[in-house]
Amino acid sequence: MTAPKRKKARANGEGTIYQRKDSRWEAAGYVLAANGTRKRVRVYGSTRREAADKLAETIADSHRGLPVATADSTIGDYLTYWLNSVAVHQLRENTHPRYATCIRLHLIPGLGTKKIARLTAKDVRTFLDRLRTTCQCCTQGLDTERKKCCAVGECCQKRLSALTVSYVHSVLKSALEHAVREDELPRNVARNVKTTAHQPRRFRPLTAAEARQFLDAARADRLHALYELALRTGLRRGELLGLHWADVDLDGGTASVCRSLQRTRSAGLTHLPTKTRASERRIALPTECIRALHGHWERQEEEREGAGADWKTSGLVFTTTAGGPLDPANITRHFRGLLNRAGLRRIRFHDLRHSTATLLLEQGVDLVVIKELLGHAHIGVTASVYAHVRLRLQRQAIDTLNNALDTENDDSGDPPSAARLR
Repeated sequence: MTAPKRKKARANGEGTIYQRKDSRWEAAGYVLAANGTRKRVRVYGSTRREAADKLAETIADSHRGLPVATADSTIGDYLTYWLNSVAVHQLRENTHPRYATCIRLHLIPGLGTKKIARLTAKDVRTFLDRLRTTCQCCTQGLDTERKKCCAVGECCQKRLSALTVSYVHSVLKSALEHAVREDELPRNVARNVKTTAHQPRRFRPLTAAEARQFLDAARADRLHALYELALRTGLRRGELLGLHWADVDLDGGTASVCRSLQRTRSAGLTHLPTKTRASERRIALPTECIRALHGHWERQEEEREGAGADWKTSGLVFTTTAGGPLDPANITRHFRGLLNRAGLRRIRFHDLRHSTATLLLEQGVDLVVIKELLGHAHIGVTASVYAHVRLRLQRQAIDTLNNALDTENDDSGDPPSAARLR
């Protein structure tokens, strides 16, 4: 009689591993949970080795003090874990604080106590509807200390915009999507909820006449070259401030955009990667920009000599009078003053970028060329942002065709010749 096959012994700390009826392998063990307690977690794999490796990796992270989210965690615990252990490594440095604010002010107060495994699409829809209709002064107690508005029974009806509600929804979807990838949830219920489409903010770009008026006023300004580049190439504010002389080839008439200068809470003024991979680009510089940059370089050399030992060598094209980086907020204030001196209406600095694209479209420049100049990731972004401009150009084209087909404007009454049709 053949002796029964002895069950393979588990290694020390390996946990429980067995094959399920659906042929998948399941491994279970105890790890540090997001709320600080020890929880039993389950991971799955198509083979025993895959399940064992997943569990071993999870337990190893737990031994290093990294918490692991579990299906019985609350939304608040899971969001805290995801923000500090996962999203912090994936988000841009200036995006992470916005996610943290969104979670602290809206998601944790609204859904924080609910178990993540019991969250339904109805719960998410109810939460988002409540965000749209609830006064934030009342919800967050913003006026309690000032004893105004809601604190004295006079609600100001300060509700979140559709854009902010959509942003809260997207943060929740991102967090739950990670839980699905980690096999903590079977599906992302937040994806089944559709938010109300928000109306994009209408920008008011400069007309050609206003653009000429703006550049005329900027010629006497110390940062004349910056405004020339902003309006003639469509570079973002951070891309302009992060531009180094090593990135500029004045002889070849080109500039490489490979970084952005931003102010972050943790590091202050710091260089970050461009907004997207497509934003890393090489652009051709107009003659006017090359001339302005030559003048700017000469002025900067004079400031370097005047500052002496106090000069801060940064290699940046646009600096303070002492050679340090320019703060984006100071550029915005300086820009507003320039608009006032030029006698122009107030617009955002970013509207200079919109002005570039709008003026190029109106001159008949191909949409693909504009996409590459602006550094958009997809041409659909360019097409959607400037759809109103394209519609106006279509209307002008149709009007031109109507004039050509209008028989009242045809004095001869003769059909067009073959030569004219060519």
